Amino acid sequence: MTRRRNQWGSGFAEPASARLSRLNDSLSFDRALFAEDVEGSIAWTEALREARVLTVSEARRLTAALREVAKREAPRSGHEDVHSWVEAELARRLGPLAGKLHSGRSRNDQVAVDLRLWLKRALAEARRGLLDVAHALAARARVEAATPMPGYTHARRAEPVTFGHWCLAYVEMLFRDVSRCDDALARADECPLGSAALSGTPLPIDRALLARRLGFARPTANSLDAVSDRDAAADYLYAGAMALSHLSRLAEDVIAFSSDEHRFLELPDRLATGSSRMPQKKNPDLLELVRGHAARAAGDLAGFLALLKGLPLAYDKDLQLDKEPVFRLRDTLAAVLPAVAELVAAVRLDRARMAEAAADERLLAADLADALTGRGVPFREAHARVGRRLARARTARRTLADLPPSDGIESRDLAALDLGRALGRRRALGGTAPLRVAEAARSASRRIAAARGRS
Repeated sequence: MTRRRNQWGSGFAEPASARLSRLNDSLSFDRALFAEDVEGSIAWTEALREARVLTVSEARRLTAALREVAKREAPRSGHEDVHSWVEAELARRLGPLAGKLHSGRSRNDQVAVDLRLWLKRALAEARRGLLDVAHALAARARVEAATPMPGYTHARRAEPVTFGHWCLAYVEMLFRDVSRCDDALARADECPLGSAALSGTPLPIDRALLARRLGFARPTANSLDAVSDRDAAADYLYAGAMALSHLSRLAEDVIAFSSDEHRFLELPDRLATGSSRMPQKKNPDLLELVRGHAARAAGDLAGFLALLKGLPLAYDKDLQLDKEPVFRLRDTLAAVLPAVAELVAAVRLDRARMAEAAADERLLAADLADALTGRGVPFREAHARVGRRLARARTARRTLADLPPSDGIESRDLAALDLGRALGRRRALGGTAPLRVAEAARSASRRIAAARGRS
């Protein structure tokens, strides 16, 4: 491997070791910041002109050269990082003038602003993708507001709900994920450029104007903090890990519901895979990969927080390792979110089988106890009476409705053992009554439209 001269000036007597370069170089991954690096450099060029460090002609030439460089594709090797590659490209075009661009600026605030710009776009992109999944779920909820299915606790059938209600449970999770993106965007909306290495630029730069020029709400308030702050990256990793965790739960539900044992729904052929050995198999690989990506995102978040926890002020090279997890997460969300949205819209329900499972009278046992409570029986006593009736029914291999009235349970109480009646009773806000679910689905669609309008 060729030994490259040191990037850091003439004070070093030896060129960089190939072993150092292998460990130190980051162009192979931070090339993802290429567009943001050029954007930040153009804004800095204008700030230098306003500070009279550059003449109008010099600024014009630098800006034109940066725009030409932006048309190229950053390589994967040959330079320490994307910043040094851009500078080298400028030097090839402009000669010594290229060296003026770094006046009053450090790679510390340069990479900080590049990453902030990138994260703002990544968060906005994640937000759009999450709303697309929420939209697909809300659309299914409107159609399936009255489609009964078993609800589960402890992975056991518990009480009947509707498929629309199930869809809206995940919509609520996704709304929280969107709010996390919004919160992270608000906190990330500060421009670190002008902080220089750690103590602030010595040039008369109007940082408020520079921030606005780059689309930020304001400049950062403290240069020591600004060059080492990676909270926005941690926020992004947390928001993404939480979103993938929610989608992993959805994936697990759908895997179970589409299993041979449940057969509540069927995956579309275009979003399932087969087996190299067993012709009958239809595998939920997409959903299993969602679960796997959720696990990796959680691990990346934990590793990132461990990276940050012991760093002294200000910049430390450890922070070079901040980028690969966030780059990986953006690629993951870009693949996962559209795929899940398409799957939600395309799954085919076996409504008859779902209704049959939901009508299992054991799921209506609480409704029978409620009927007794409605006649003044304390709920704990009603619960015990229904429990004894269930035990007798199991022993006699009969249903709750087939047993004659006994133990204070009357014929009129047994009318509670009706699926439609049970669902209709859950009409409190947030409940699974079909009319309530239809209303909630319409409300969710309006909230999604409003959130999209704020993008």
